[in-house]
Amino acid sequence: MADNLLEEVKIIDNKTPDTAQSVQTQTTTTTTTNKDDSSEPEIENNSEHENADQNAAVEVNNQEKPETRQCWVCLSTDEEDDETTDWVHPCRCIGSSMWVHQNCLQQWIDEKQKFNSTLSVACTQCNTEYVLIYTKHNGKLFFAIDLCDRILYSASPLAAITCIVGSIYWSAVCYGAFTVMQVLGKENGKSLIEHSDPIMLLVGLPTIPVVLILSKLIRWEDQILKLWFKNNFRYPLLGYVMGKPAAKSREFTENNLLSRETMADPITICRNFCSALILPTAATFFGGLFFGDIESNLHRTLLGGLTFIIGKGLLKISLRQWQYVRISHRKILNFVDAKT
Repeated sequence: MADNLLEEVKIIDNKTPDTAQSVQTQTTTTTTTNKDDSSEPEIENNSEHENADQNAAVEVNNQEKPETRQCWVCLSTDEEDDETTDWVHPCRCIGSSMWVHQNCLQQWIDEKQKFNSTLSVACTQCNTEYVLIYTKHNGKLFFAIDLCDRILYSASPLAAITCIVGSIYWSAVCYGAFTVMQVLGKENGKSLIEHSDPIMLLVGLPTIPVVLILSKLIRWEDQILKLWFKNNFRYPLLGYVMGKPAAKSREFTENNLLSRETMADPITICRNFCSALILPTAATFFGGLFFGDIESNLHRTLLGGLTFIIGKGLLKISLRQWQYVRISHRKILNFVDAKT
């Protein structure tokens, strides 16, 4: 028994260093693992500090670096200009439309004002009115001259319109008085004007040329041509005098037979204006030519005017119908080469 106990004690003593060594190894491993785990937050904290430092450096650089300005008129930047170039931001605009050269904006304002310093100018984008400061006049004389110039500049359009309207009005009055004496006779017309109320003359005489011009809007010749067209050109007398047109479509007939004159045409306006104003003279002439035996100047002029209007209308109808017949028989020939 004593020998067995001694052998077991020796075995235990031989195993003790290995066991202690393994325990020490486990302890070292655990300590290393704990150190590695504690180092990960430290690395993350270091990376966060580095990013914050970089952002702070970028902000400092942006603050130290000035904003690049660009003129929205000439599109040049302050890097291309001299240091003495005068810049201004006259409105609420931001970004590329914020800055502009003082000289460029001055030229732009001159174009908008058209050298009229009384006009206000505003930004075309934000509609902010520019604040413009002018130097004060050194004396009262120049201030008075400048004030008079502004008043004359503002009143010139009204004065011009007044002169034009007044000239037209008094021309109409004179024309009306001349027409009255021409139609009634010199003595009768003069007597009528002298014994009439001045207010009635100032109102009535200018209406004479107006009525004559408005009468040209009545185109009775077109009504006769439409009546002839609706009856399929069955009037034998007109067909014998003016010829029979070829069979054409209704659209073709309306486009070529009826009048295409419009009041939008300047030539038509001038033609109707002159024709209206010449009517009293023509009526007097034809009245004396065909109705000279009538003693009353008024009756003679009325008959002469009626004769002139009817004769002119019939000639116009005949001319238009002849033109229509001529166009309706128009033909287009084949091309023949002269060399062959």
